[in-house]
Amino acid sequence: MTAIGAVDNGSLGHQGQSPQHSPLQPARRQKPHPQCWSNGHANGRDIEETADEVAKYKQMGYLAVRAQTGIPACPPLRVAKEKMFYEPAEKGLPPENTWSSEKYLLHVPRLFEALRLKFGDELHLLHDVHHRLTPSKLPAWERAWSPITSSGSKTPSRRTAGRLPPDPPAHHHAARGWRSLQHHLGRQPLITEQLIDYLRMTVVHGGGFTHLKKIAALAETYHVRTGCHGATDLSPVAMAAALHFDISVNNFGIQEYMRHTAQTDEVFPHSYFFKDGHLHPGEAPALGVDYNEKLAATFPYERAYLPVNRKLDGTMWNW
Repeated sequence: MTAIGAVDNGSLGHQGQSPQHSPLQPARRQKPHPQCWSNGHANGRDIEETADEVAKYKQMGYLAVRAQTGIPACPPLRVAKEKMFYEPAEKGLPPENTWSSEKYLLHVPRLFEALRLKFGDELHLLHDVHHRLTPSKLPAWERAWSPITSSGSKTPSRRTAGRLPPDPPAHHHAARGWRSLQHHLGRQPLITEQLIDYLRMTVVHGGGFTHLKKIAALAETYHVRTGCHGATDLSPVAMAAALHFDISVNNFGIQEYMRHTAQTDEVFPHSYFFKDGHLHPGEAPALGVDYNEKLAATFPYERAYLPVNRKLDGTMWNW
């Protein structure tokens, strides 16, 4: 799907050759220019450090922030020295993390209670479980989390058949996002049975503009909104493609935004920019991204891995 997506994005990306025409015109939001709101990533070893990081993003104008924190009695969460350019993958052999669903379910509501007390109700807060909770644990997660926050993002274990448990009572409902299945056939039951609120897909891994537009059209029918993946393992080309997709669909939800380093931006000069809590695709032709091949050659490929997760008893688990 990634190869198909690369060809599809490249083909459509070259169609918008003037600054006034996006590859996926017409743009659905004009305020006064096409834009889409995005969330930053705040990470801390404990609740206090995470709250400090959320405050930094709020000062930068973010309207939504994803908050992650370390869990007591588990080895400390690895936090990059340059927190603004957070990247969980590490060079060399995969690092090992420790996980406890029970300790997590007790601790994370305390994080969001602290954030709500400090920042009030206006700031949208998000959180990523990745694939660490089984579906049976999600109702308990929602009951603990929903009363103290307004937005959510979660992914149950990828080892399920695509079914989530029935929703708890409406007043305990938190927004559900799903990002594990990049193929449209895997997404269909989650959409048509309204088991999720957001689709967190990647334009390139999802098969490109053509595939993702079809998925978004299906999702719109069932009131499911988009929330494109925007991690730093995706280049500025993929980010620009996501922004052009975002402004072309009516059921846009939010755009994840992990900032690239200055070196990455120099290799991939781009027209998109962040302002007042929103990402703007810019007005350059096509996707609005260039590539400095000579500069890229000075950064040879280095293999990096996401962490390996183990339960407290040493059992391998989903990261």
